[in-house]
Amino acid sequence: MNPLLTVFIIGVLGYLLGSIKVKGLSLGTSGVLIVALLFGHYGMEIPSVIREFGLICFVTAVGFIAGPVFFRNFKSKALSYVVIGILIIIAGAGSCILVITLAGIPTPLAVGMMTGALTSTPGLAAAIDATGDSMASIGYGIAYPFGVIGVVLFVQLIPKLLSVDIPEEVRKLNHSMEKNVHHDTSEKKHIELDEFGFFPFMIATIAGMIIGRIVIPLPAGASFTLGTSGGPLLAGLVMGHFMHVGPVSISVPKPTLETLREFGLVLFLMGAGTNAGKGFVEILAQYGVALFFLGALMTLLPMVIGYVLATRIFSMDILNSLGSICGGMTSTPALGTLLAVTKTEAVAASYAATYPVALIFVVLSAQFISIFLM
Repeated sequence: MNPLLTVFIIGVLGYLLGSIKVKGLSLGTSGVLIVALLFGHYGMEIPSVIREFGLICFVTAVGFIAGPVFFRNFKSKALSYVVIGILIIIAGAGSCILVITLAGIPTPLAVGMMTGALTSTPGLAAAIDATGDSMASIGYGIAYPFGVIGVVLFVQLIPKLLSVDIPEEVRKLNHSMEKNVHHDTSEKKHIELDEFGFFPFMIATIAGMIIGRIVIPLPAGASFTLGTSGGPLLAGLVMGHFMHVGPVSISVPKPTLETLREFGLVLFLMGAGTNAGKGFVEILAQYGVALFFLGALMTLLPMVIGYVLATRIFSMDILNSLGSICGGMTSTPALGTLLAVTKTEAVAASYAATYPVALIFVVLSAQFISIFLM
């Protein structure tokens, strides 16, 4: 089937599936992932460039949206976000080590499952590089679907279980964020090079892709890059924060950002789903259905620990807690769901604050587990 036709068919069927609600819960945009997995199982593919393009659009838009409040918010709660990001990944790594030592799962397979449970493609790349074994990608494919869906359902289920008044929490969060937003009080109008903001958006993606390629050396001979997810996110945050350079505007209108965010997320899920769906059933048949449940454990345990840390230890409000969990789990789709449920971009700030920390530590964890437990 023509790849472009496949993209649109998956999109139509995915949105139909995602719109179905059961007791107030829905898959939302993640319905696209389920359909993509099915298409991937039957051998249909979407070029990797489409997935990468979608990911870059999504994270750059999130960066621009969170930029006006991110640095001030991070400065006031830096320790909270750093600790949450680190401990969520440590919980995932700890469960991975247990799977290796107690269940006897081969290290490459288990590390791949950990990166899938934490939905971290950079982590998977690190695992494949460190183990030199393609079995890591098999583990990723097994754990990835629940890694996505589990967090998506978690951010919807927790507010319902706790009977949280979402509109009231949104009002409080927006009020808090409004005090931290930088407002340009000068009367001077800045030059806009295009009314839709595509020029600054593309500048951010170029800068982000360059930043993402910078290799940062780590202990024990390891290395780290921000990649196509972290680099554009950082560039978007910086440009969203400053909004203009001299007389030239580098801000992007909100409707453009919201459209690119959703469009990018859908393309990313299509590519990730068809890729993970290849041989999915055969893999489970070969290694046993128990692998799926072990992968689910690697998703659930870090989420629960992250939630307890955010709400009980750091006394964060429910929306910032859920946003930081999305970031700690490096879950792009869950952030999309949280944005849709709350209808406020303010939750993206806590995601953006926790995400880079988690991204670094999931890569480190994949490398160190592979080095010491092979």
